[in-house]
Amino acid sequence: MSGGRLLGDTTLFRFATAGSVDDGKSTLVGRLLHDAKAILADQLEQVARTSADRGFAHGEFDFALLTDGLRAEREQGITIDVAYRYFATDARSFILADCPGHVQYTRNMVTGSATADAVVVLIDARKGVVEQTRRHLAVVSLLRVPHVIVAVNKIDLTGFDEDRFRAVEEQALAVAVELGLIDTHVIPVSALEGDNIVDRSARTPWYDGPTLRELLETLPARQAEEDAAFRLPVQTVIRPQGGLSALIDSAEADDLRDYRGFAGRVSSGSVRVGDRVQVFPGGHETTVTGIRVAGRVAESAHTAQSIAVTLADEVDAARGALIATAGTVPSGHAEAEVEIFQLDVRPIAPGARVLAKHGTATVQAIVTEVLSRRDLDTLALEDAAELAVMAATDVTLL
Repeated sequence: MSGGRLLGDTTLFRFATAGSVDDGKSTLVGRLLHDAKAILADQLEQVARTSADRGFAHGEFDFALLTDGLRAEREQGITIDVAYRYFATDARSFILADCPGHVQYTRNMVTGSATADAVVVLIDARKGVVEQTRRHLAVVSLLRVPHVIVAVNKIDLTGFDEDRFRAVEEQALAVAVELGLIDTHVIPVSALEGDNIVDRSARTPWYDGPTLRELLETLPARQAEEDAAFRLPVQTVIRPQGGLSALIDSAEADDLRDYRGFAGRVSSGSVRVGDRVQVFPGGHETTVTGIRVAGRVAESAHTAQSIAVTLADEVDAARGALIATAGTVPSGHAEAEVEIFQLDVRPIAPGARVLAKHGTATVQAIVTEVLSRRDLDTLALEDAAELAVMAATDVTLL
């Protein structure tokens, strides 16, 4: 692995860590960053001093300190907020999110995993799958994260016992199958000792699979939906606010005097100047006359790019509108069945008024029915009259 490089031209891969409290998430991330030589010298010196104060032997590190940045986290020895770190290897660049394990901070785990290409779920080899493990895997399933890596941590504390690893592996894969997680990998690791994190461990000869680094470097990132129909949820409408001549040359100022750009992030497909599009609601059909990407004129734009487009006709569109390829009319529904994960301490029951967000639009809705609730012990879907905090369910919205 290369030392301390900034994000370069290599493929970008986003991943998050999850798992129950004290399963070793921050230690694993710290070990990964340390062995990737992605830690600045002064930060490493500070961690070494703090580790010595905590009773670590000379030359040993409390790797969790590399990601536990808040004062409360360091004092309590837990992760509270999502800690983002950036590093690169010769194979690709990474954005990682170290998520908290405590139940009350599950909302932060949802935030950290929302855009991940993979989630590394840690399990203490001595404890096996626990309720918080199942809860986090349920969130991963809900977010449609493409890849799951189950790291059976602290395998050194079992004497590198293969039978114990196989038992935990069986538990984890059973949960993954029940939740519909298709691409699941299970690895025996020791975050503290470094076994199977970056280099293959000689103490697990019975494991012939990839190391954590090898998986992170080779798993495919989320596929951009380039072949799908063009969709641009409008985030804002850009209009000049006067004083243009003081900022740009007079010729361009004249061109932009009547500029009206519809800005947002392309959620799927691609668009070119001259393409026919429709604006919803309303369905007005018009032509794309201009595209700007990062403020610069462009001929085309693609999935995941933040852009502004201009249209041939004056259309009534604001935040929440959708610009789409002509002839690919999105279907509209007055009622929707959705799967949700309840984070509010207040229960949700039929009749509850909520805000539903779709793209950049936020609308009022009413819960008409709670269809089912997932039991985190058995993973079975069961009837429920309401949805309590930290539970997953299917509901109908009107």
